[in-house]
Amino acid sequence: MDLSQFSGFLVFLAIFTMGFWLMIFLITFVIPYWLVGYFKEAWKFRKEGKEISKK
Repeated sequence: MDLSQFSGFLVFLAIFTMGFWLMIFLITFVIPYWLVGYFKEAWKFRKEGKEISKK
């Protein structure tokens, strides 16, 4: 394995590792954060709608 093949392998390994950790980060933090925010907003709007309809 010469230097260009080795450096190409290292670049591939770096990109693959970054993609793996980005996927883990998105699955564990970002997507649940978006979902919790969406359901909080939907619940708030539904609650406001019920209060308006009572009046």
